[in-house]
Parts: sequence; structure tokens; C-alpha cells
Amino acid sequence: MAEGDREAGTGGDPPTVFVSYASQDVAIADAIVEALERHGLKCWIAPRDVAPGSLYADGIVRAISGAKVFALVLSEHAIASSHVGKEIERASSNRRPIIALRTDLAPLTPAFQYFLSESQWITVGAGGTETASAKLVEAVQRHLTPRPATEQGALPERHPIDSKPTTSRRAWMVAAAVAAVAVALAYFVVDKFWLSKQPASKRPIAAAAPPAAPASPVISGKSIAVLPFVDMSEKKDQEYFADGLSEELIDHLAHNPDLKVIARTSSFAFKGKNEDMRSIASKLGVANLLEGSVRKAGGALRITAQLIRASDGVHLWSEIYDRKLTDIFKVQDEISTTVAKELNAALNMIPAAGVHSASNGTANIEAYNLLLRGKYFFVRGDKDDNAKAVEFYRQALKLDPHYAIAWASLARVYAWQGYSGELAAAEAEAKGRDAAQRALAIDPNCADAYYARGNMFRLVAGDWTAATSDYKKAAALDPHGEMGDQAQANILILKGAMSGRYDDIMDWDRRYLERNPLAMEPLIDLAEYQQFAGRLEDSAINYRKLLELDPAYAQAQAQYAVTLLLMGKNTEALAAAEKESDDASKLAVLACIHWAMGRRAESDSALNALERGFADRNEYLIAAAHAYRGEADAAFTWLDHAYQHEKGSLEDLRVDPLFRRLHGDPRFDAFLRNLKLMK
Repeated sequence: MAEGDREAGTGGDPPTVFVSYASQDVAIADAIVEALERHGLKCWIAPRDVAPGSLYADGIVRAISGAKVFALVLSEHAIASSHVGKEIERASSNRRPIIALRTDLAPLTPAFQYFLSESQWITVGAGGTETASAKLVEAVQRHLTPRPATEQGALPERHPIDSKPTTSRRAWMVAAAVAAVAVALAYFVVDKFWLSKQPASKRPIAAAAPPAAPASPVISGKSIAVLPFVDMSEKKDQEYFADGLSEELIDHLAHNPDLKVIARTSSFAFKGKNEDMRSIASKLGVANLLEGSVRKAGGALRITAQLIRASDGVHLWSEIYDRKLTDIFKVQDEISTTVAKELNAALNMIPAAGVHSASNGTANIEAYNLLLRGKYFFVRGDKDDNAKAVEFYRQALKLDPHYAIAWASLARVYAWQGYSGELAAAEAEAKGRDAAQRALAIDPNCADAYYARGNMFRLVAGDWTAATSDYKKAAALDPHGEMGDQAQANILILKGAMSGRYDDIMDWDRRYLERNPLAMEPLIDLAEYQQFAGRLEDSAINYRKLLELDPAYAQAQAQYAVTLLLMGKNTEALAAAEKESDDASKLAVLACIHWAMGRRAESDSALNALERGFADRNEYLIAAAHAYRGEADAAFTWLDHAYQHEKGSLEDLRVDPLFRRLHGDPRFDAFLRNLKLMK
């Protein structure tokens, strides 16, 4: 519904169909309701079904959750309404099938494109709204009474949604296909709704527009994913080099704002998998794929690269480069520029002011090679990998002490080591700030260095004002690159931590996931912020999505268990917690779950093990377990320890639901003020 639109009532049997619309489309919405209810299908529509005195939003959420089908009047007014979008998102998160009645050719927003990307359409002819309503009744009835696959030919034709190309990095774009009233059945959508003031029986029925033929799916030709290059070396020991080359090509291409380039986190999800090219392109939402291989022996280098049009597998361009290793920087530029020309994208391959790829800044090929080794281990993140990354970065700097990116990369590892407890916070902060400062002394416009120093302030020092300042500099210097993206996300995270509201970062995560649907870090962040905001069903859905992508993602099972615990699903929470690979997170959530289940001995055992094994680096988790158990004095004692040793872990304290029993305690407010999380 639009700005003052409709609501959900309480009481009685749950509705079969929830009807969502913008207030300008009230006549069509009422015609739908009348047709459905004539056939015994109970509807919920506002304001008719709003219970007197009830909270508007609460009623809508209950009605959507209770309905079996979600019916949407899809028009330019609905697309412009944030409330309709929220209703659709709610229906999607509850896995409700969506039937959309399309009334005009207004282009869809990226969010609507995403959630309606697998819609089922009914093209309406001259019969107008009456015919459309009849077809809607049939579609709902068919959904409520599923038929065998052999009988489903009578269902409406399926047409992917499609639109004009945009610069957003998402797959199925939308150029509208139906000018009349069309009905779409989908399992993806957006979140709130629409309003009106008259009862359904008194509203006129609007005439439908003339129908148009459905359009074919359109994906912008200026879209590409760079798949991880394959290590073809005889010893299979050049994976780090192949990964580094792939990342360099992604970085080169991403700096062109006219080209949609899938980020590393999504394209690397297909590493080592023998999946069909069309399937990969479909999942990533691109028209083109760049793949290749690397064979490196001594100083000799052979790189193959080929640009593939995903729709038919045609090779648009391919090349074999037999070069010396000393030519690697030129080869990277040559491949990137050639790909850009083949895509007819007017690329300027010179990075914007202050933006440098990792290969820039050194003429020493071996230093660059060592940098790639360090980055490989840092990204991989297995046990002891951070220490290996530090060693390779240091070796690179011995060969070229003026390699700014290497200093910045070293600072990033130190920040993470200080946050994770691999280094004492004071040692990590001293080393990290020194490395970042060395990078900036060499190159004052090094976005990587500002980002690394921002991480040091945020994760280790707990100085969120200084962190935000550095992140803003990184974002300004690298507006289209990886550093800029991550910096902007961290700015919004800290804004949420200090305000207690995470709407901006949740919106950012959703937009990023539209561009990079397989990225896991923004997905777990989104799930956590939804947990903080009390949107537990949404949080649980996104944790499950993440765990489908990577069942072993560190701390994901534990955080999912917290969401389930807050939902009162203790048995499910316990099962999730038992699967957690990170010992500290597992013990902390087990202490809380057993407490909630009345198992004092098991809770004590988990908490004691947590204190014995992690008192020197996970004070925040220990404090959280005590706070959940209602042990305020112990919780504050451990919070004081955390403040002394791991300030960066405290940024979520204000909104972390495990600390709710401390709210109202004067000591809690004083602690927040000391952290500058409360005025």
C-alpha cells in the first residue's frame, strides 16, 4: 500500500489471500477481492480488515504471515511505494507465493526485479479487470490444490521479468512486458504496502489497459564475471598466482562505472566446480564470462584468456599470451582493455586519482609475487594463515621497502590479528598503525592504507570516530573498487552502532547482494542486523541462506542459534549451536541455550569452559553469557576486561539482544557513554 495504505486485523481464521496495492489502485484491488471472495477465498485487505485500535504494522505482518497466497497489484504507483516493497519483502521472507497483477509498463526497481525475477504471468485480453480477476481466481485455486506436473500445462505461461539495462550489478533486469493487467506468481518479492479509505463494496472497477506481448529476458551486454583462472602449472603450486591475476582483472574492470562487474566473493564461489557456463551466468546475472588459465615455470608465463557469451557459449575473443614473468603487469592491462573493447564498453583503464591495483607501486616482480602469496593466505583464513600472510608481506617489503600496497596489506592483517586475539591488542595496534603510516608516507592517496588504519581504529582501538574518518577517505579515493565498497559498508555499520538503528547498512547489504548474489559476508551481516532489529524471521532466513552456501562459515551457526533462541526455538537453537566450528562462539551460545532450557549444570559447564579457554581474548562473549543469565555483576566485570583488552568487540553492545537484561542498569548506560555509544 502507499503512504497511508492498509493494515491487518486480528481475530478470526487467517486469510487465504493477502491483497497488496498502492492507494491509487484501490478500484482494481477491490475488484480482485470481490472476485476471490465470490469463490470462497477469504481475503485480507486494508482498511476493511484493520481491527479497531490495533497497531497498523503489526496487523499487516500477522496477515501476511497467516495468508497462503500474496496477491499484488503491480503498477507504477506500487513500484514507487516503499510500503508495497516492504509487504513484498515480508511475503518473500515468509516464502509466500506471490501473484502479481500488472497494470502498466512502468520499469521495475532493482529490488522489484530481484524478487519478481521468476514470475508467472497471465496476459489479459480485452476482457479487462473482470477477465483478469477470473484468471487470478483460477491461479490461486491451482496453487491451493497442487496438481501433478503433467497437468500443469493449463497454468499461465512463465516469462522471466526483464527491463532496461542499468549500472546496478544484478542479474535479471526489467523492461516491462505487459501493458494490460497481468498476473505473476513468484517466490521472491519485497516488503510492505498500500492504503485506501473505502470498503471494497463501494469502489468502482477500473477498466484494464490494452494488452501487450510479454518481453524476452534482457541482461545488459555490459555485464561480466571474471571466473577464477585455473592453475595449469606442472606442480599445481601457482593457485595463489592464478587467483591474484583473476582479482587484478576484476579490479581493473570494476573501475568502469558503465560496466557491471561481479565481485570476487561471488565469482570465486565457482572455483573448482565444473558447472555449465549458462548456469553460472544465470546465477550471477551477467551476459559474459571471462575465464582462463595460468601456466608458470621459472620466469616463463603462459596465460590463456577467453571471453564467452553465456547465452549461446560463443567465444567472443580468446588469446594466448606467452610472456616472461616480468611482463605480467602489461598482460593484465592488455587483457582488461581488450575485454572492454570486445564488450563495446568505452573504458578508461587509467584508475581514478588515488586508486591503485595491487600490482602498481612496484617494479619488482618477485615482490609482487610475494604480495600475491600473502593475500592468498589472508583471504583463505585457515589456522595459522594470518601468520603466513604476515611473513610473505614482510618478504615483499624486504625486496621493495617502498611498496605502499604491501605495507597497507600488512596493516590489515595486524588489525585482524588484534581483533581475533592472535596478537595482544596493544601489540597489534602499534604494528598496524606503523605499517599504515608507512604506506601513507609513500603514497598519501593509498585507499588500502586508509582502509587498513580504519580497521585498526575500529577492530582494535575501539575509536569509532577515527575509524569513520579513515573509511570516508578510503571510500572517496576508491569509489568503484573493493576498498571503497568495504569502507562504505563499515561507515554505515558504525553509524548503526552509535545510533542503535541499522536501517542504512541493511539497505546497503541488500543492494550489494543484488549485485553479488553469492557474497557471504554481507549476507551474514544482514542476518545479524536483522537480529538486532528484532526481525527474527528475516534473520533466520538469511542465516539459512548463508549456511546453504557454506555450512562451515565461522560463527554463522552460533549466530543462527542466537536468532532461534530469541524466537523461543530452543531445541533447534541447540542443534545449530552444536554444529558451530568456532569453539568460543559455540560455548557462549550453549551457555545461553542451556540456561533458557532450565539446564543449569550444562549452562555452567559451557560457561566455565569458555572462561577457562578464552578469558584472554573473548571477554565480550563471556560477558554476554553472564548477561543473558541475569548475572549483572559478573557481566560488568567481564565488560571491563573487554574494554581493557578488546575494545573493538564492544561496538554492538548497545543493540546486542544477549545484553537486554542489563538495560536500565545505571552501570550499563554509563558504560555506553564511556564508549561514546550514548550521549
